[in-house]
Amino acid sequence: MTTLTITRIGHSSVLIDFDGYRVLTDPWFSEKFGYYHGEPYGITLEQLPRLDGVVVSHGHYDHYDMEAFQAYPDKQVPMAVKRGIAQTARKVGFTNVIEMDAWETTTLGPITVTAAPGKHGVPEITYMLQANGFTVYFGGDTLLIPELSELPLRFPKIDVALLAINGLQIRPLGNRKMVMNAQDAAELCRIIRPRYAVPIHYTYRGGPIMDTLVLKYAGKPEGLTREFQQTAARLAPETSVRILAPGEPLLVCNSQN
Repeated sequence: MTTLTITRIGHSSVLIDFDGYRVLTDPWFSEKFGYYHGEPYGITLEQLPRLDGVVVSHGHYDHYDMEAFQAYPDKQVPMAVKRGIAQTARKVGFTNVIEMDAWETTTLGPITVTAAPGKHGVPEITYMLQANGFTVYFGGDTLLIPELSELPLRFPKIDVALLAINGLQIRPLGNRKMVMNAQDAAELCRIIRPRYAVPIHYTYRGGPIMDTLVLKYAGKPEGLTREFQQTAARLAPETSVRILAPGEPLLVCNSQN
């Protein structure tokens, strides 16, 4: 029997453990004006285990915090990033940075990584990660876009989907939506049919000034997770939604591997 363990760290940072082979998504381990996690870290930077790889969806600070992550000691850890942003990691000493675009594939140790489409305020990719017979989809903070309908054609078996749900909007841009909301994420579950779905990217806040003048969310964290759970139960009943507290593991077993 092989196992897959998903541990939510905070925001879009998740530790994915394929039976001892570990990938970190979108590292964000600091805060500054306008960028607050809204919850404690599930795993601090100092508590991170040895990583076999890192994947980065896009270049925004709260997903690609290399100023803080430069404290991670293994500067040769493989890191997959959206094409065009590798210099940010290389500048702080990481030497094994692979730039990717949608449908390109690389390996992080024994883990096969396939970039998938994404859409946000800046160029973005999402990821499929595969090892030991498991497949995990990491959605970064993409919008729900038609291109994601190709995912189940290429990956008919998805064990876990990590999906943003806060529906972030930018007030000065006419409340333009930049991130999936709970209903979008549930619809994506209907499309890609994962065994489990774990919501991410829903406790982040910009603070009183930014939240009043710049940022708007689809709801409060408790309401967003409840809406996602209820809507997914209706649209994708074969998917089990698991709401994880920071640091709480989801253990997935597959005795058929």
